[in-house]
Amino acid sequence: MAPAPSAVTGRFAPSPTGAMHLGNARTALLAWLHSRAAGGRHLLRFEDLDTGRVRAWAYDVTRRDLEWLGLDWDREYRQSERLDRYAAALETLDTYPCTCTRREVLAAVEASAGAPHGDEPVYPGTCRTATAHPDRPAAWRWRVPDQTVCAHDDLRGWTLCQHLPSQVGDMVLRRNDGVYAYHLAVVVDDAQMGVTDVVRGEDLWTATPRQAALQTALGVPPVRYHHVPLMKDFQGERLAKRGGAPGVRELRESGAPAGAVVAALARSLGWDVPDEVTPADLLPLWRTWRP
Repeated sequence: MAPAPSAVTGRFAPSPTGAMHLGNARTALLAWLHSRAAGGRHLLRFEDLDTGRVRAWAYDVTRRDLEWLGLDWDREYRQSERLDRYAAALETLDTYPCTCTRREVLAAVEASAGAPHGDEPVYPGTCRTATAHPDRPAAWRWRVPDQTVCAHDDLRGWTLCQHLPSQVGDMVLRRNDGVYAYHLAVVVDDAQMGVTDVVRGEDLWTATPRQAALQTALGVPPVRYHHVPLMKDFQGERLAKRGGAPGVRELRESGAPAGAVVAALARSLGWDVPDEVTPADLLPLWRTWRP
């Protein structure tokens, strides 16, 4: 049963696959500002379903980095401890086993008249009526309804509509290795944790309609989305761990002032702030800021 929500409950949901870089830290800061500016609750949720990529030390390093920056939270969760909840949700949806490999899906898409028109291939429904390779381990796909679903972004004023069968396709909700899909897990978690507002990077915007569709299918309340710009490097590229983006831990352990790092994150948004600030100092700026 979901906890009784306050007016706003937000969350920061890192994947503990390595140390936080400055782009992660800026999103964490903005998510915290949104929750606290509204006098709401703020959660820390480790999205650690893909255990093969998880680094055991990353949980504690992430906590230390957030605390050093001055970001607190009211409760902590780990997705790896909630598998029974995802299993229960999956049981309520119209799903079917799929044994197609990624390569086979791409080949089927390329061979079909309905070649992809968006940024990602749409599963052509090969296993919808019968499993193509019964001898293989199966993933489980959601048979999406024939609907157009729209999502709205409260920060940017964006609206995005997608026709589920032609633009999204039957989504994998559990992989053939048993790992539950991100989209299912976050929808279940947000509902059961009482999350009302999600602040996250704009790279996840195009996935929002499918999460809205899952919310409807599972009968859970929608959330308000706020997609923030990604932090870029000097070449205009998105900061990412694999690209060697600066780590918060490195700055913390080198003796850099936390207030100076917070100020640098604020200035990257165009905010005029002193050389050192605390997250609480930035609350008035968040309340009036629009990208």
